[in-house]
Amino acid sequence: MASVMTEENFICSICLSVFIKPTSIPCGHNFCLGCITKYWNTTNHVFPCPLCKEEFFGRPKLRVNSLIAEMAEKFKSTFQQKSDPEQAGNGNVFCDKCAGAKVKALKTCIVCFMSYCETHLEPHQRILSLKKHKLIEPVENLESRMCKTHGEYLELFCQKDQEFLCQSCKDSDHTTHKIVALEEEAQVRKTQLVREKKHTDQMIEERLQKIWEFQNSMKANRDNAAEVLSCSLRVMTAVVDYMKRSQAELSEVIEMKQKKTEKEAKGFIKELEGEIMQIKQQSLQLNQVSLDADPFTLLEKFISLTIMPPQVKEWSDVTLNRDQFIAQGAWAKLETTIMREISMVCDPDLKEKQQHAVDVSLDPDTANLYLTVSADGKQVTHGDRKRNLPDKPERFGNVFNVLAKDGFSAGKFYYEVQVKDKTQWNLGLANQSINRKGDMRLSPMHGYWTIWLRNGHEFQANAGPAVNLPVRERLQKVGVFVDYETGQVSFYDVDARAHIYSFTGCNFTERIFPFFSPSVNDGGKNSAPLIITPVKYEN
Repeated sequence: MASVMTEENFICSICLSVFIKPTSIPCGHNFCLGCITKYWNTTNHVFPCPLCKEEFFGRPKLRVNSLIAEMAEKFKSTFQQKSDPEQAGNGNVFCDKCAGAKVKALKTCIVCFMSYCETHLEPHQRILSLKKHKLIEPVENLESRMCKTHGEYLELFCQKDQEFLCQSCKDSDHTTHKIVALEEEAQVRKTQLVREKKHTDQMIEERLQKIWEFQNSMKANRDNAAEVLSCSLRVMTAVVDYMKRSQAELSEVIEMKQKKTEKEAKGFIKELEGEIMQIKQQSLQLNQVSLDADPFTLLEKFISLTIMPPQVKEWSDVTLNRDQFIAQGAWAKLETTIMREISMVCDPDLKEKQQHAVDVSLDPDTANLYLTVSADGKQVTHGDRKRNLPDKPERFGNVFNVLAKDGFSAGKFYYEVQVKDKTQWNLGLANQSINRKGDMRLSPMHGYWTIWLRNGHEFQANAGPAVNLPVRERLQKVGVFVDYETGQVSFYDVDARAHIYSFTGCNFTERIFPFFSPSVNDGGKNSAPLIITPVKYEN
């Protein structure tokens, strides 16, 4: 069965050209020796296949595959020449004068319309009239290179009209145009092609390098994710194990303290019972003297009695120790601390809060005149020009703020705001009664519950006094949750599903509104909008 050779079989997927010194790597794919060597020179420890991405942790030894090299050369000679007849003919133009075996031509005469070998070219080098003929490098199909208007050889090129010209064309319709010889223009184009090819090779190399960077980044990201998961599992396991051991130890301690207290109490009870016996004996002696006897008899019996006072102690200040165990308040504080610290890494309660999502839209009537609110009410940006709009009472005057259209006076609600590519912004809640025309102070005392970012790295909660927050490098979307009844306002890093900060114990006494400020444009550095985005969550 005859084998079918196609171009795809002999093309290097790196340089996209026919193989030069083809080599096979362990996964079975083939590349130019120079291409794969250069590709792997950009890696350190892992050597991936550019096609299937299989990774080799030791650099494979590369050798030229002689079979594929031979087949590639055969492909070049049999298929590429057929696909480019002009190129094939450049080295196979034969002398038109040879009668027997054809000899390759040395020159073509554009006057005689014939190609000559070295022998038959001799008259053109000897005879004066023939010396005036123009000789060019041998070409086939010379008729296609003749001017159809003047019948002369197209030996010139018009750079303005991008056309081939003969001498008569030059002297007629192109006298004011820049005309150059074909060879000169060809050299310019050749230089341009070399430059473009070099540029495309560079672009391919840059993109291969970028692919390698992305592959390394993906691997590093996978490794980092696996390490974080492993670390979290290890830490959680250690914490749970420690808490179990602490619980067992605490149970033992509590039991010991309880037994000690019970033993002490039983000792006190036994001692009291002994004292009661003594007191009862004294009471029996005293009962022998009748209070109804005549005075002589009463005194006679009383004097005859030998009454020993009971050996008892003062019990009024004796109590059991009831403060040996940790109070419930301390356990509640411990629970709050642990939950807060874990939520700063990843809050498992965020999904539940997202189920209280509401549709929030911006109120353009409250927007400062330097702010632009989108038609759908979901985006706000700071502009460099003041808009010509009525200064309504509800509009912010001196500060670049805007409120949502709808406020809330009960229940729970949640919404999310994209802060991607911004270096400054404010977000949170505000009372309906806040001052909108003068300067303002962002604090709960003045009716604001907000967080802000400044200069790309100053992150704080405006709690009055302000609380500095750790900067979250990849913070792109902020979630805001409010529980009106319990007085809670919480902020979340949506992508990391992590808690940022919470205002608690807020005393809401009026309608509250979502509050936004994109801050100043800052010469384009902070031009990105604040965007209210749809809340996506899984049940």
